[in-house]
Amino acid sequence: MADGALIGRAPESRRLTDLIRRIPGQGGALVLHGEAGVGKSALLTEAAALAVAEGLRVLTAVGAETEEHLPFAGLHQIVHPVRAGLLALPALQREALQGAMGMTDQAVPDVYLVGLAVLNVLAETAAQTPVLIVAEDAHWLDRASAEVLAFVARRLDSEPIALIAAVRDGIPSRLSAAALPSMAVTRLSERDSATLLDLVAPHLDQALRQRLLTEAAGIPLALTELPKAVAVPSGAFPSESLPLTERLERAFTDRVAQLPGSTRAILPIAALNDSASVAETLEAAAVILGAAVGMAALIPAVDARLIELGAHTITFRHPLMRSAIAQATNAIDRQRVHGALAQVLGARPDRRAWHRAAATWGTDESVAAELDTLANSAQRRGGVSTAVAALEQAARLSAVPARRAERLLRAADLAVESGRRDVVLRVLHEATLLGLSPQDRARVAWIRGGFDDGMRDDAAGAQDLARLAESVASDGDADLAVRILWSAALRCFWSEPGAQAREHIVAAAEGLLPDNRDARLLAILAYAAPIERGAKVVNGLVDLVGRPVDGPRNERFLGTAALLVGAFDIAAKLSAASLTGLREQGRLGLLARALAAQAWSSVRLGDLSVAAPAAEEASRLARETDQPFLHALICATQAEIAALRGEYGPAGDLAAEAEQLSVAVRARPVLATVQGAKGLIALGEGRFADAFDHLRRMHDPADSAFQIALRCYAVPELAEAAVRSGQVHAVSDIIRDLEQVARSTSSPALAMGLRYARAVLARDEDAEDLFLVALGADFAGWPFHRARVQLAFGEWLRRQRRTSESRPQLRAARETFDALGVHPLSQRARHELRATGEGSPRRNPDAHDRLTAQELQIARLAAEGLTNREIGQRLYLSHRTVSTHLHRIFPKLGVSSRSDLGAVLHPAPGG
Repeated sequence: MADGALIGRAPESRRLTDLIRRIPGQGGALVLHGEAGVGKSALLTEAAALAVAEGLRVLTAVGAETEEHLPFAGLHQIVHPVRAGLLALPALQREALQGAMGMTDQAVPDVYLVGLAVLNVLAETAAQTPVLIVAEDAHWLDRASAEVLAFVARRLDSEPIALIAAVRDGIPSRLSAAALPSMAVTRLSERDSATLLDLVAPHLDQALRQRLLTEAAGIPLALTELPKAVAVPSGAFPSESLPLTERLERAFTDRVAQLPGSTRAILPIAALNDSASVAETLEAAAVILGAAVGMAALIPAVDARLIELGAHTITFRHPLMRSAIAQATNAIDRQRVHGALAQVLGARPDRRAWHRAAATWGTDESVAAELDTLANSAQRRGGVSTAVAALEQAARLSAVPARRAERLLRAADLAVESGRRDVVLRVLHEATLLGLSPQDRARVAWIRGGFDDGMRDDAAGAQDLARLAESVASDGDADLAVRILWSAALRCFWSEPGAQAREHIVAAAEGLLPDNRDARLLAILAYAAPIERGAKVVNGLVDLVGRPVDGPRNERFLGTAALLVGAFDIAAKLSAASLTGLREQGRLGLLARALAAQAWSSVRLGDLSVAAPAAEEASRLARETDQPFLHALICATQAEIAALRGEYGPAGDLAAEAEQLSVAVRARPVLATVQGAKGLIALGEGRFADAFDHLRRMHDPADSAFQIALRCYAVPELAEAAVRSGQVHAVSDIIRDLEQVARSTSSPALAMGLRYARAVLARDEDAEDLFLVALGADFAGWPFHRARVQLAFGEWLRRQRRTSESRPQLRAARETFDALGVHPLSQRARHELRATGEGSPRRNPDAHDRLTAQELQIARLAAEGLTNREIGQRLYLSHRTVSTHLHRIFPKLGVSSRSDLGAVLHPAPGG
């Protein structure tokens, strides 16, 4: 942009200056947004110049429409100058980033692993020299690069790194949607517009000056470029009826018309090329013109201020110039340009395939096959959006309708993985116009429901999916059939499809997966029939505990299976075991689910020191990976955690948020957990009738809070609320129903809950024997449940005036609740002990009270002996960010080194 284009930008310049000057001590991100031509590029140029003057290293990327289909093209621009840092990365991260950048054929397991690798490379670079990343036209970055930059941008607060990106309003971008700090760049005021115009065109007559000011409407690009449109010999003012961007594009093409013929021939090639390579552009020009073309042919375009030449590159001075030239090229000439580019790209098969496709009229199976191969390559490299686009193009070129449909369905399936609902719906609509087979129509319904586990689109019910799975299996695709069955089972978790659908899914799963120790089978059975197949699942889990499990995905499957059948000790262990592998693979979507399962199970075990950080991380990752209903379930779990810690205000807010996110779609697991949280809050606040009403909703099949499995795991709270609100008679039918359920399953949690309920609901003459039975259970791994029985038994003994017998029970309960951080029950035990005449030592705030959930997680890992780098790899942070957190943690806990953390985090009982 011309000199003076920053006129009127003082507030924006100050904010950029503040961000850059604080980089050595604190990083951050800022997204500039506004319409085309308002001066975002000029602000980025100013920021880069200031960063260089301040001694920062500047890394840049420029998005281009023609490069959107090249996976990690934008990231390559940023990382290539610091690629030496790849050698210091852990092996998995190094291999993932090398694969993403096309340096090796390594498959990229997940884009987020690439993100962690980039974060660490940048952090190492910034340790030597603070870094500013500038991303211009970021709305046109390929999706994989944009996702990585968004991932990195969220983690810069403790790094000497800043990211400034510019996006255009009205064009979707991952950076725009990443909830990063943003700044609007608006049109100039009338006074600033006049100042800029007088600077770039000082000799205009008054009438023309006023017309230009009116036409430009405060857009700096128009103010600097429209004067050139009227200065050319045949300069006609662009039509007032056109939108401003189109008037500018017309002005640019008018300028092109004044150039020599050879220059005019080259510019469309540069505009349509998906590379800035001068050599490629000139070689393609030689193909079209039939003679070699030299750099001299480009000089007139440089003089006309349309392009800029680097040592090996050609770039347009503004994206509108590029788009104007591309759009002004007629269809036949565009085809000819793409054909010429394909001809000179023999050594770049992926890029050649795109240009061959653009140069092809009608159908051509050979080109479609190339695009099919390209899609597989892109998927391996983590470029899922590129793979989707390639399959769409391949479908367009497919002559056989069946091949076209198959490619479209594959594209739609992949688009679910990339989170592109708009693409999924568009591609599926196109597929449905082809006269699909019944099986393919069912696949359409399954894919459409792939978002949010089918919560927002119930076109394919659970039983429909079971039928589809059977059909797919009969065609020989067992893996796809299992995926479809898993989707059907998930619908049984989130909604209530009825007994017939559940039985169908079970029958299909047991027919397709005959091995009773298959993790996928156990998970499907636990989700579809947690009661009827509960014993089979528990037996399978017990048989597998301690045995090697094939991969973190299967560990996660087993962890969720254990959760649904109430084996929370096994669920917490298996979910925790899956985390390391999921972190190493960068599977953040699945990691969020495994952490959510760990948190939910740990709450039931009363292990809040595990539940709180797991839930906090799961919440961040669920938002980052766009899983709104999982986020809602985690919110409800965090509400329970807060309630168990006696933080009733925050607990109520979290429960309300979870309910708001889920009530419209009747997400049963969320609403059940919300009622459990509300019940805990009401119990803690002494509103026992309210508590009973909340908890009773979980057992009403007509209520949206009824979830066939989760209702079984709030029995102790329900029984206590019934006793304390005087509604023992009202709970008897529910307990009778649960007793019947317990005869069909071997759920440990349900068995413990019923033993507790029988004791607290019993008449005094029966209660002692029932309490002793409850205390005689195997509580290994279940200290919270033992302490709850001890507290209730101690309270009963005191009411029977057996004071000396009550004290050991109450003391044991107090110490366990203190250790677990369950403050309301700890205080209740203290109150009961005081009533017996025995005091209790004052409970001092512990690490869980002083640290945030993330700080607690970092402190625990450090106490286990992990290095900062190892902690960073686990938590998707740079090791320097971990170091910053530890420097905050030490003074909060009153320690001076890592070696002291263990004693503070795990004090001796009673200490």
